[in-house]
Amino acid sequence: MYRSEALGEILRSLKEGQRGVQAAVVLSVEGLLVEAYPPDASADSHINPTSSPQVAAMASVMAGLSRRTLDRLAQGALQRLLVQGEEGVLLIYPCGRNFLAVLVDRDARLAPVITAMNAKTPELQAILER
Repeated sequence: MYRSEALGEILRSLKEGQRGVQAAVVLSVEGLLVEAYPPDASADSHINPTSSPQVAAMASVMAGLSRRTLDRLAQGALQRLLVQGEEGVLLIYPCGRNFLAVLVDRDARLAPVITAMNAKTPELQAILER
C-alpha cells in the first residue's frame, strides 16, 4: 500500500468512525497539506475548506505558535490544540513533525473523537516517518 493510501485510510476511519467528524487532514510543520479526507474533488474551497492550502497553512501556524508558547512557559510538549467556534471545533494534534487536524460539529461529543485521535496519531506518525 502506498503511503498516501495508508494515510487516507486512517483519516477515513477517523471521519467515518466518529459521529460529528466533518473532515480529517494531515499537515506538515511547513503548512502544507499532506493528506485529506474527504479528498477535495472540486476547485471550490467552500465545499471542503479543510483541504485548502490556506487552511493548512493557518492551522500549522497556530500549532507551531502553541508549541513555542508552551515551551516558553515551561509547560511541556504540545499534546493538543482545541479551537472552538460557534459552528464547530478544530482539534490539532502533533504527529512527529506533522499535525493531525480534525474538524468536528459543534454538537458532537468530543471525548470519543479525542480518544480516536490519541489512538490514530502514533499510526500516522509511523507512516509519515517511513
